[in-house]
Amino acid sequence: MMPLAMLDAGKPGAIKRVGGNAETRQFLENLGFVPGTPITVITKLGGNVIVNVKESRVAISDEMARQIMI
Repeated sequence: MMPLAMLDAGKPGAIKRVGGNAETRQFLENLGFVPGTPITVITKLGGNVIVNVKESRVAISDEMARQIMI
């Protein structure tokens, strides 16, 4: 397992665990970041990570990407 922030652009993965406090976990789950979901990093720009999750592109901060384990 490693944080999503460490996944290279273009590489697929699957979410194994979402960490952080309850508020952060709920926010990420509402965006589609739930265990078992396939995910692909599109690009990393200026401290943000753009990912493809559940057929949507979502931008999250690097800090939040470190809370998502793949």
